[in-house]
Amino acid sequence: MRRIKFCAGHRLYQHGGKCENFHGHNYIADFFVSSDSQDSVGRVLDFSDLKSLCKGWIDENWDHSFLVYEHDENAIHALRQVNPCRFFLMPYNPTAENMARFLIEEVCPKVLSHTGATATRVRIWETDESFAEASLNSHHKVVTTSLDASEQLL
Repeated sequence: MRRIKFCAGHRLYQHGGKCENFHGHNYIADFFVSSDSQDSVGRVLDFSDLKSLCKGWIDENWDHSFLVYEHDENAIHALRQVNPCRFFLMPYNPTAENMARFLIEEVCPKVLSHTGATATRVRIWETDESFAEASLNSHHKVVTTSLDASEQLL
């Protein structure tokens, strides 16, 4: 597992609550990988390689950027009024669940394609107590879950 920290803003389109407003988080992304084999050193993938590949993509696309649902025309219009402004269009609402899903379905297969490793789970921490994750089940289908850790600690 490799942990990557980044800062990003988003809003949840048609949420109906305060998360529909622009806001941001200090996110943590945990990447879990596996492989059918290990290298001559005994590793699935060198942690520094996992960091440079995953963090490289996040730094280039999400860090200090706004994540916006591609159908959220109001947010896109508002963000285009600011110069400079970085935003990343998501194919679905940028919830923590969907961010984890996007990373495991779209990003990890591309950035890990030459390594022999496969991302089996991606966890997105939105706060210190709340995370969502996407994982591959035995049929290589993506399953998403979320947890408010503060409720688990009671």
